[in-house]
Amino acid sequence: MLVETVPNYAAMSSVGASIIYADAMRKLTRGERYNLGLATGNTMITLYAELAAKFNAAKADLSLLSTWNLDEYASDGHTPVPHEHPLSYWRYMHEMLFSKLDPERGFREDNAHFPDPAATDAYDPAIAAAGGLDLQLLGIGFNGHIAFNEPMREDEISVDAFGRLPTRVLPLSPETIAQNTAVTAGGDASIVPRFAATMGMAPILAARKCLLLACFAEQEKPLRDIFARGAPTPFLPASYLWRHPDYHLVYTADKISLGD
Repeated sequence: MLVETVPNYAAMSSVGASIIYADAMRKLTRGERYNLGLATGNTMITLYAELAAKFNAAKADLSLLSTWNLDEYASDGHTPVPHEHPLSYWRYMHEMLFSKLDPERGFREDNAHFPDPAATDAYDPAIAAAGGLDLQLLGIGFNGHIAFNEPMREDEISVDAFGRLPTRVLPLSPETIAQNTAVTAGGDASIVPRFAATMGMAPILAARKCLLLACFAEQEKPLRDIFARGAPTPFLPASYLWRHPDYHLVYTADKISLGD
């Protein structure tokens, strides 16, 4: 595990973009496919702009870049929200990253993947068939969730079983709905969907590299709790990254203090 402290959001965005760019170019320049797991939210906005600028400036060939999003909102247990929904992650990714890539870079629309709430069973096999995720970009929820893998009690599910959870549709917890209302919905809870298709813990932990970024004061508590525990627990889904052989945490010192 590598823990890196940076001064602020701008620095975090630059560091994150540089890590992803270097890892992707390592394979793309050899003519190899690169599978990038993507996250959404305010944490990633500047990172995506900088990442697109790096690919464009390098005139990178992105024809072998495939992206795999962590999640997509659903209006019920099996219906994705429409692309034009204000919180659609399809819309977010197109606005924040895909549209910023020069068409000459060769990134193809059919290489952008999102979990389909109507067919979540197909997502994990598709990732595996593509060669697995080279890098998974992550944020952390204020309750410690990653993607929409919500906390569970250890009397509900064992530590090992939680780590094996596949991609699936979940009802969102009241805490996550409140967080997304405040952070991404401009305070309007009525537009926040109550369900989401989420990449499971198993494919996330199978990624060859995991990069977690944190820049909100509310993320300090779950991060402190994870360090204090020092072992995975379903009650703090992000704690499972302790098990990962190549885990890089970058957090901002202006909002978060983890001491030593």
